[in-house]
Amino acid sequence: MDLRIGWLYGHEMNIYGDRGNVLALLHRARGRGLEAAVEVLGVGDAFEPERYDVLFWGGGQDREQISVSADLMGAKGRDLKAAIGGGMPMLAICGGYQLLGDGYRPYEGDMLPGIHALDITSEAGPTRFIGNVVVDSPEFGALVGFENHSGLTFLGPEVEPLGRVRVGHGNNGRDGFEGARYRNTIGCYMHGALLPKNPQVTDWLIGTALERKGGAAALPPLPDDVESTAHDAVVKRALQLGR
Repeated sequence: MDLRIGWLYGHEMNIYGDRGNVLALLHRARGRGLEAAVEVLGVGDAFEPERYDVLFWGGGQDREQISVSADLMGAKGRDLKAAIGGGMPMLAICGGYQLLGDGYRPYEGDMLPGIHALDITSEAGPTRFIGNVVVDSPEFGALVGFENHSGLTFLGPEVEPLGRVRVGHGNNGRDGFEGARYRNTIGCYMHGALLPKNPQVTDWLIGTALERKGGAAALPPLPDDVESTAHDAVVKRALQLGR
C-alpha cells in the first residue's frame, strides 16, 4: 500500500523547521514498507483531493499568507474544505492553521479570508510568543514543540482544543489551550518540527490515512529511541526554564 502526501504551499509557507513534518511522515511510512511520496502544491496549482491520502500545511509570514489566501478563494478552497469535512487527515501549523479558519487579520491590516473549514478566528496581537511548548493532549499525551507567533487564535464551539498548555502560550496566551481538533484535522502553533519529536501524532496521521484506504488501523511499531530522547529533552528544558 502507498501513502500519498500533499504538501500545501511548501514553497510559500515553510518556516521554523516545518519541512521536518513531511520528512517524519516519509520516514515512518517507509519504515513500515509503504511506498510514500510527496507532492508540493503551490499558488496557482489545482487541488485534486483524490490524489492524496494525508495533507500537511506549514507556517509563513504575512506577505505569503496574503497571496495564499487569495489563491484559496474559489474552487481550490472549497475542495480543500470538503476534503477536511470528509475526514482526510491533515496537520496544519501556524499560518496554515489560521487560514483553515474564518481568516486572519494582520496587525493594522485587512482581514485575510480563510476557507472556513475549522471554527476558529485569528488576529495579530501586540506580543510575539517565542519559546518551547509543552501541551497535555487527552488524545496524544504530552506534546512538545516550539512556538514563534504573534497571532491569536480563538476556538468556536465546533472544534476541540488539541490540548492544554503546560509550558508556553498556545493559541492566544489567555485561555490555556493550544491547537484545534476537527474530524481528522489537527491545527496548532507548534513548529520545531512537531512530528519528529511526537511520533505518536505521525503514526496517527499515517494510520488514519491507511484506514481510510481500507488498510489496517494498527501500525506495526518502530523504534522510537531517538524521537523519545528529543521529546524528553525538550520537556526537561522547557520545565527548567518555565517556557
